[in-house]
Amino acid sequence: MIWLYRAPFSTNVERVALALAHKGLEIESIVISYEDRTPVEEASGQGLVPVIDDEGQVVADSTRILSHLEEHYPQNPIFPADPARRTEVELVIDWFNEVWKSSPNAIEFELEEGGEEPRMDVVAIEGERMQTALGVFNRMLAGRDFMAGDSVSALDFVVFPFLKYATIPPVQDDDELFHRILDVHQPLDPDEHPDLAAWIVRVDAMPRV
Repeated sequence: MIWLYRAPFSTNVERVALALAHKGLEIESIVISYEDRTPVEEASGQGLVPVIDDEGQVVADSTRILSHLEEHYPQNPIFPADPARRTEVELVIDWFNEVWKSSPNAIEFELEEGGEEPRMDVVAIEGERMQTALGVFNRMLAGRDFMAGDSVSALDFVVFPFLKYATIPPVQDDDELFHRILDVHQPLDPDEHPDLAAWIVRVDAMPRV
């Protein structure tokens, strides 16, 4: 049995929830609150979600969890079988985590830590970068259904929870500043980026655990 430590509305948890459902794996959830992270801290030695406990093997970090699931549960693969293609997918995932996410993270830092006068020029510049990136993803999807080809992959699961806010607003109970940033700073025009808009609908229809 896989135990999944999760928190409401977490983008990184949604990555894993999509992958677990795609592989048809049954899980039990342990839902933590942002005010009390004790359960996940006791399980993993740190307070971030997601974390899985897979028959006693504890794995933290969403991308590491995806790799673990692929290694131990190869059905319904989420990485290409070809080593070169897998490396390509992993490199794009690394770029997304280290480069793309730096823009919303920078905006969040300014709005939370900038005091009474956050540097709105920084917010504007990083917001423009997020907007420009929508075109990059739209071009990646030209002529195919998913980010890495005709089949869904870990890359789709990694980027979707963040890009979905381009067309899907946060739900009413979600008051996370980071999600509002994703909503405000990457509005998507379906006429300008039709492939990306269709991809969001396609992945959003997929099940989650």
